[in-house]
Amino acid sequence: MGPLALRPPGTPERNVRAMVFESPGSGLRLDAHRDEPTPGPTELLVHVRACAVCRTDLHILDGDLPAPRFPRILGHQVVGVVAAMGNEARGFRIGDRVGIPWLGWACGVCPWCRSGRENLCDRAEFTGYGRDGGLAEQIVADAAFVFPIPSEFGDAEAAPLLCAGMIGFRALRLAGSGPRLGFYGFGAAAHLAIQVARHRRQDVFVFTRPGDLEGQRRATALGARWAGGSDELPPEPLDAAVVFAPVGDLIPVALRATDKGGTVVCAGIHMSDIPAFPYRILWEERTVRSVANLTRVDGREFLDVAKVAEIRAGTTRFALEDANEAVAAVRSGRLDGSAVVVPSLPPSTHEGRGAARTGPP
Repeated sequence: MGPLALRPPGTPERNVRAMVFESPGSGLRLDAHRDEPTPGPTELLVHVRACAVCRTDLHILDGDLPAPRFPRILGHQVVGVVAAMGNEARGFRIGDRVGIPWLGWACGVCPWCRSGRENLCDRAEFTGYGRDGGLAEQIVADAAFVFPIPSEFGDAEAAPLLCAGMIGFRALRLAGSGPRLGFYGFGAAAHLAIQVARHRRQDVFVFTRPGDLEGQRRATALGARWAGGSDELPPEPLDAAVVFAPVGDLIPVALRATDKGGTVVCAGIHMSDIPAFPYRILWEERTVRSVANLTRVDGREFLDVAKVAEIRAGTTRFALEDANEAVAAVRSGRLDGSAVVVPSLPPSTHEGRGAARTGPP
């Protein structure tokens, strides 16, 4: 039995538009004549409504991560509607709205998976990296690794929750529940994580690039107790710090700001080299650890928290053809929140939505 199609039986598959990545440094190229993907037995065919751009996409484009097979469609923060299903796909119906995250598949049988750490599975496949992603009109995804999207969130506002939100949530989990929490870098993930932390009644201290007064203003507006440059110490020692910026030089800086027994969490998939630092700033049982990917448990728990805490993602929406502009906007670090590609928008349409808006207040 083949996939159950939303289109009438016998209707031929159509061409779909996609932004294709062909080699590091080349940017994305519009391909308007790709064959519509066909879902496998356990997969869903999803009509893409929104796909947020992540800093991980930049690392792939820049060649910081091992090269995927080319050509590849990037994008792993995907919201869409189920258009067809493989005959073994379970848990969803045609017409359901779903979210597709970075973790696209895990084997389920290795020691990592059996111990609840599928994020470390050696055979894992990742959306927009080992599998084609959501910078396209259509995408296929394994039904066991997608999430139902709560009705409280619009398509564009839900997209950043699928990675920026979930990875930030996992980073907070590893940082612990101490009352004084530091964020180094204030991009898309930190914009969401600060809302979770404030919901938990943690005080957040935000560190931006020195002199980034606008970034510090945005952090304060979202509830930061204090905001300053990364060249400053917080007004009191931190119980934990999350380093969202991919800058290894910030690890010793965060350690110096952290109290005895504190934790520094590296929240990115890639970071520049960490310089040598004196043992005395690690001593007194401070810990440095990293976040690697996410589990489905992380995703489900975060979406539950996001509903209760009324998490809102600031977004700037871009047409599919303008995905390179969306990437450039993320690279600039000047967005309030996330860049989200919406395939239904006409070219050269940029719209700010959500809790934070792009540009001056």
